[in-house]
Amino acid sequence: MEDILVRLSKSKFRSKFHLTEKDKLYIDEKGMDTIERHAHDFIESRLAPKDLLNDGHQTPWKGHPVFVAQHATATCCRNCLYKWHHIPKGRCLTESEQEYVVRLIMKWISNEKRNN
Repeated sequence: MEDILVRLSKSKFRSKFHLTEKDKLYIDEKGMDTIERHAHDFIESRLAPKDLLNDGHQTPWKGHPVFVAQHATATCCRNCLYKWHHIPKGRCLTESEQEYVVRLIMKWISNEKRNN
């Protein structure tokens, strides 16, 4: 997981995403367990289905720390998921793939909170 985070951090586009102070306060208020449940819910409903009518546009740019993390980790749409993580499009994400995505998002959020 560290390898992909390092590669993503070298991307000019991916490296520009950071949690805002508002995001950090939200995380502190809700707690990491709640944020992780939100991540599971978002991934299951917005990324995991086989057919996504709005693929490439389903993840807002801001409004929740998980959304920011999805863009930073290239887990925002199936195209990015394929390009960066080699997870094929055109089928539902498996439970282990969904868990990988959530773990990656949560690792990025933890790193971001710790480092900034």
